Amino acid sequence: MKETFDVAVVGAGPAGISAACVLADAGIKTIVLERGEYPGAKNLSGGVLYGHDLAQVLPDYEDRGCPIERNIVESRVWYLSKEGGYSIGYRDSIFSGERKHNAFTVGRARFDRWYAEQARKKGALVVPSTVVIDLLRDERGFVKGVVTGREEGEVRAKVTLLADGVNSPLAARTGFRPEVKPEHVALSVKEVIELSPEVIEQRFGVSGEDGVTIEVMGLVTGGMTGVAVIYTNRNTLSLCIGAYLADFARHKLRPYDLMESFKQHPMVAPLIAGGEPREYIAHWLAEGGYDTIPKLYGDGYLIAGDSAMLFNAPHREGNNLAMASGKMAAETVIEALRLNDFSRKALASYGERLATSYVMKDMKKYRRFGRFLHQHGEIFNELPGLASLAARELITVNGVSKRAKQRSVFRRIRREMPVTRILRLLWDAWRATN
Repeated sequence: MKETFDVAVVGAGPAGISAACVLADAGIKTIVLERGEYPGAKNLSGGVLYGHDLAQVLPDYEDRGCPIERNIVESRVWYLSKEGGYSIGYRDSIFSGERKHNAFTVGRARFDRWYAEQARKKGALVVPSTVVIDLLRDERGFVKGVVTGREEGEVRAKVTLLADGVNSPLAARTGFRPEVKPEHVALSVKEVIELSPEVIEQRFGVSGEDGVTIEVMGLVTGGMTGVAVIYTNRNTLSLCIGAYLADFARHKLRPYDLMESFKQHPMVAPLIAGGEPREYIAHWLAEGGYDTIPKLYGDGYLIAGDSAMLFNAPHREGNNLAMASGKMAAETVIEALRLNDFSRKALASYGERLATSYVMKDMKKYRRFGRFLHQHGEIFNELPGLASLAARELITVNGVSKRAKQRSVFRRIRREMPVTRILRLLWDAWRATN
């Protein structure tokens, strides 16, 4: 391929395609290179998207037939021990009306393919089954395009946008981003279980196109620093569970064993009873936080999405940060093309856009969160069991007075979790989220 483009985008995920849509709308000659057989081929069902950021790129995404699974009207949080756990949820009618599609589930394979098709309709060239193996640079070190694994595979471009995910094969070869460390990335496994829409609606207390998400913490991750989620799709449930790679190595646990244990938990098993497993996948999540974000721009290139380690771990937000950063990268490129200047200095406005947006503000706000979780293993070990003990004893009616039960529970807690340790945990939690 000898043709020269204005912009070469590496990766057809939410960041890359968001950029491609904005660039194509501006009449900019854009090519998107995707290593999968088709956009979304590496992503199986089950993800949450946010309508606000998608609408910034495609205001008419509903009219364009966006493959929405369920509109999220309720968010739940579970904190589980081995035998039980706590559940707190929030449901609001505003998410069925005024703020409909604030959040919704999609099958990523279908959504990514649809999203890439919108970019193609706008004029972007989307080329799947193409692995980018290196960057083209001139004698000054300016990036001038990419080298693909195809015959005569050089693709020249004035600007290159790197958006091929956290597990980027390009990163190791080019050094545009340091290799991710095991303590900065999570390994997550996902299983998609088929159930009829009627069963899903009955079990989750919803109707029509409404749905629920559940975020899970506690002993379900085997004492490792991690989380699990359950997402409702139209006729499937997506179960996902994971932990830091470093924890998997230290605990010698296998991801699929973790998933099987999660499925058997007494709060999970009734939700998936009678379901048929349909898909299974493992993937990485960029959990390193603000301090692991690489240089986001340089001479002739920009980095967006998971490649830039943009993932808000406490809120499990990644797709929206990818879309927002892809859009801002495209806006920066449009300015640079107008000036015919693709130097680091000319592309620096990308960093300024991100810095003043919610993306980087949220990343900064939670920059200590990952460290907090690593330093407080009791969140995933002792505390779930103690919390369940307290609830179990106070609910049980067996002729023992509530005062006596409280004293017994407090003695147990003081023995296993001294007051100073609890106060330290609360103080560190406040600092990690403020």
